[in-house]
Amino acid sequence: MKLVITQRRSAIGRAKGQKATIEALGIKRLYQQVVHDDTPQIRGMVAKVKHLVAVEEVEE
Repeated sequence: MKLVITQRRSAIGRAKGQKATIEALGIKRLYQQVVHDDTPQIRGMVAKVKHLVAVEEVEE
């Protein structure tokens, strides 16, 4: 299974850790979508910035 992660809200003014998490997910701009494998590490990163992103689960 894959996760499609879309940034929906800006990281401007957020904590440094949240900005770093968005960058580590590979997101560079607002409304950009990235696809990652559904792993516990990625789920943890998404949980940290859940108020900034939207997540969809897709089958391969």
